[in-house]
Amino acid sequence: MTISRRDVLLGGAGLAGAATLPMMGSTPSLAQALPKFDPEPGASLRLLRWSPFVKSEEDAWIANTKKFTEATGIEVRIDKESWEDIRPKAAVAANVGSGPDLVWVWFDDAQQYPDKLLDVTDLAKGLGATYGGWYPAPEAYALNRGRYVSLPLATIGNAVIYRDSWVKEAGFSEFPKDTKSFLELGKALKAKNHPMGFTLGHGVGDGNNYCHWILWSHGGEMVNDKGKVTINSPETIAALKYARELYLTFIPGTESWLDVNNNRAFLAGEISVTANGVSLYYAAKNDPKLADMAADMRSVNLPIGPVGKSVELHQTTSACIFKYTKYPKAAQAYLSFMFDAPQMNAWIQGSNAYCCQTLKAFASNPVWTSNPIHAPYAKASETLRPNGYAGPLGPQSAAAMADWIVVDMVAEAATGQRTPEEAARRAEQRAARIYR
Repeated sequence: MTISRRDVLLGGAGLAGAATLPMMGSTPSLAQALPKFDPEPGASLRLLRWSPFVKSEEDAWIANTKKFTEATGIEVRIDKESWEDIRPKAAVAANVGSGPDLVWVWFDDAQQYPDKLLDVTDLAKGLGATYGGWYPAPEAYALNRGRYVSLPLATIGNAVIYRDSWVKEAGFSEFPKDTKSFLELGKALKAKNHPMGFTLGHGVGDGNNYCHWILWSHGGEMVNDKGKVTINSPETIAALKYARELYLTFIPGTESWLDVNNNRAFLAGEISVTANGVSLYYAAKNDPKLADMAADMRSVNLPIGPVGKSVELHQTTSACIFKYTKYPKAAQAYLSFMFDAPQMNAWIQGSNAYCCQTLKAFASNPVWTSNPIHAPYAKASETLRPNGYAGPLGPQSAAAMADWIVVDMVAEAATGQRTPEEAARRAEQRAARIYR
């Protein structure tokens, strides 16, 4: 597979005389808990990751990678692709057995080709023992039949971002905490020419996050705990009727939005409320022309629906190593180094609350208390509900998400392309073909 848009090549002169890993700068407990890796002579690595929304996150990862190269002599090339392109490119690499050595994948993508991925169970268990354990939901994405086929890298928190002054102009002294009041806010904002806007297109993060929240907040689910398709239910119909009402308060065109579009609309002052990562706030804060907007921005968790509790999908990313790599030990040494406390803390800090830790020990990183707008994002890994709810994660849940069943269903009902009943039946038919 040919990967386009090469990002950076971090140089090294091979591995002659490199130390056994892990890892220079490790704590004693890390050295004791983690397996040791003797990278293959002459090893070099190629990583495919998603394009960043927070430049300082990428800068921190590159800086850590450079430290790894300086310590080991192992050259690491980093390529990046758009969020939407990562999934198909990773799948092609897995199937043809050629391409990057490592890749950052979304949600349960690793469950689509687990037998193509290197078993990293020893490394994952060592990291968990060293750093307080993995959060269960990100960990579930990495586990396949009891073995780790990836390492949970980060949960990218999703929260409501809004213009405080416009919400107050619409007659609300505080942001609504329940879906009923949220709809009333949407109507009031539309009347003030400050419409809301949520992604209803094939946005890997924002589209999935919003549409799963619509479904779950009303008690709907793709499958039950036995894996039986249950999406065509009274709860789902109620969710889709609500989605239709809420859509009528949106700016036109959200059904074609991808992950970048709601950012652009918000920063252009075209919408008052959306759901996004904290990157949206920093895009405004770092632009002197948008200083007033940044000062007016607030964040809050998505409203609670009839189900009576907070149920949210957050973007998750995991790091995989393909079995075809010529350098499996070097690849594991690289990930071990990047998860070590000095590097992981630097990366979390550099992400400015965009990437939430998957290992519990890193919850103490000072980034989470450095700015009030970070608060809804601080516990994303703890509050995450996996997309396969309420069934088991595996090839079927991954395929259902990759086929955009929930997103398409919500978009069809919201826009009026189909009635709620028709949209739910179509989703049921599509899901049944996968969950056979």
